[in-house]
Amino acid sequence: MADRPSIKNEKLYEDLRDEGMSKEKAARIANAKANDDMSPSKKGGKQPPYEEWSKDELYKRAQEIGIEGRSDMTKDELIEALRQH
Repeated sequence: MADRPSIKNEKLYEDLRDEGMSKEKAARIANAKANDDMSPSKKGGKQPPYEEWSKDELYKRAQEIGIEGRSDMTKDELIEALRQH
């Protein structure tokens, strides 16, 4: 757990990760929800799940955020890398 930031709402964090959110995004939302002064939306944008994206779309997204080794990845590996980012 050393590679993970401090989480204020563990259950929400785990639920969001199970839904496919990245560690960073899940942590931001879980911590913001724990703060009474903030009210973030649980669902961000209206993008479909990665499983519905084409491999080219996944590759382009991986390229945008700088995922290393993306050219050699399968569709499933791209999905996993995007979710772990």
